[in-house]
Amino acid sequence: MDIGQRLKAVRQQAKLSQRELAKRSGVTNGFISQVEKNQVSPSIGSLKKLLDGLPMSLAEFFADTEDSGHPVVYRAEVQPELGSGNISYRLVGSGFVGRTIGMMRETMAVGADTGPEPLSHAGQECGVVIRGRLRLFVDQEQYELGPGDGYYFDSTRPHRFVSIGEEALEMISANTPPSF
Repeated sequence: MDIGQRLKAVRQQAKLSQRELAKRSGVTNGFISQVEKNQVSPSIGSLKKLLDGLPMSLAEFFADTEDSGHPVVYRAEVQPELGSGNISYRLVGSGFVGRTIGMMRETMAVGADTGPEPLSHAGQECGVVIRGRLRLFVDQEQYELGPGDGYYFDSTRPHRFVSIGEEALEMISANTPPSF
């Protein structure tokens, strides 16, 4: 997917200038211009900030724009990639109309980090480590999780994920309401 072209299309469909979207999302209009021209690739956090100004979820942004009905099975090849760089987020059920759960297959390369700025959003989230090791930060606490270990917390609490250990981290996660 051409992220820049898609962002420009949804911004124009919402009848917003780059300047207005910048005000709404707390970024510079220069940044929006660079993203739309594919001069920079936004992080998931930055793209989410931009889409919050529309408002639009990451899933809606990456979903196929055609009506997909109500499929039951979402094969691996149709799960949209919402991540970038060394973090992969594959969304299950992206085309489901009225979706109320965000469920993802996540893969983080060794040393990958969701960033120095903790994440925080409405709802709750949970997950289970399938392979690798996770360092999870929630508020001022940190936890280490391995295969089979799970987590569940209120997503308004500042949180951050870091892949530690010697192999890539694989997890299954869910959040509600869906933030992706």
